[in-house]
Amino acid sequence: MKLKKNIAISETGFIFDPTTGDSFTLNPVGIEILEMIKQDKPFADISTAFTSKYDVDSSSFERYYYDFVATLKHMQLIEDYE
Repeated sequence: MKLKKNIAISETGFIFDPTTGDSFTLNPVGIEILEMIKQDKPFADISTAFTSKYDVDSSSFERYYYDFVATLKHMQLIEDYE
């Protein structure tokens, strides 16, 4: 998956989609995950980073991660590789 090219993200987690005019706000964890997605990190690397940094087991993180990704897709902020 990749972040759409025209999406603007501030350091504070404010996201703006100029195509739709929609804006969103992420919490610090969401910002970290989105930054790793932008860097094309595979899920395994993201999971390892978060399970070692935060008090979360891998199965819980996987569920939260894919829920977050589904929300990003629903908001049309990311797309699958084609």
